[in-house]
Amino acid sequence: MFLLYAATPVSHLLTFNYFRRVKQYVIIVAAGKGSRMQSSIPKQFLKLEGKPVLLHSIHAFIAYNPDIKIILVLPSDQFETWEKIVAEYNVTVPVQVAPGGATRFESVRSGLSLIHDNDDALVGIHDAVRPLVSQKTISGAFKSAERYGSGIPAVPLNDSIRQIESKQSVSVDRSKFCLIQTPQCFTLAVLSKAYMQEYRYTFTDDASVVEANGHEVHLVDGNVDNFKLTTRIDLVVAEAMLKDTAGDMSGGTHP
Repeated sequence: MFLLYAATPVSHLLTFNYFRRVKQYVIIVAAGKGSRMQSSIPKQFLKLEGKPVLLHSIHAFIAYNPDIKIILVLPSDQFETWEKIVAEYNVTVPVQVAPGGATRFESVRSGLSLIHDNDDALVGIHDAVRPLVSQKTISGAFKSAERYGSGIPAVPLNDSIRQIESKQSVSVDRSKFCLIQTPQCFTLAVLSKAYMQEYRYTFTDDASVVEANGHEVHLVDGNVDNFKLTTRIDLVVAEAMLKDTAGDMSGGTHP
C-alpha cells in the first residue's frame, strides 16, 4: 500500500494554523512526453523506489498539508493509466484530473479551470517530475505567495556559465543568475488574471506568465535536490538520494 498521509511534524502544525483561513491548491503538471528519458513510458509514470514518480510528488504536498486540494494534469490518453495507479497503490487522497494541452501554458490553464474559489486562495504549480521537493521549499513558496502574491523557488548556480553571442561566447557573472524550480505559488487572483493572456513562446514557466502580465515575482529558497527528472541519469541520482534520506524531504539542502 502506498500511504499518501504521513505523520505531521510538530513544526508543520504552525504552518497549517498560519494557512487555516486560506485554502491551498496544487496543480501537478504531468502532461509531458519525456522523450529525452528514452523510455516508452512517460517519465511521470516511471518507477522511483518502487512507486511511480508522480506519486512521490503528490505525497510531498500531502505531507506538507493534508488538506491541500490536488489537481493532476495528464494527457487525456493517460487517464486510464492513472486509474490503474490509483487502484494498484491504493491512493485514497482525492485527486481531480484535468486534460493536458499542447503546451505547458495550456496544461496549467486546463488545471486552473477546475478551481472555483475566492481570489485569496493560494495555488501552486508543480512539475510532476520533481519528486524530491522539500516541505521547506513548499512552505516557503506558499508563505511568499500569501504575503506578496507570488513565491518562486530558486537555487544558485554552481557551474561557470557563458553567454552565446553569434559565433562566440562570453563569460558572465553567475552570481547574477539562478535556477528556477517549482512549486511556483500565487494567489488565485494573480494567476487567473495572468492566464487570461494569449500564449507566447517566451512563457517557459508560470513566473514568466505572471511577470508578463505586470506582476512582480518574488524568489524564495529552493532545495538543490528538487531537480527535474529529464534523463535516465537523473532517475538514478534521485533513486540514490531517496535511499540516502530514507524518504525524509522535510528540510532540503539549500542554505
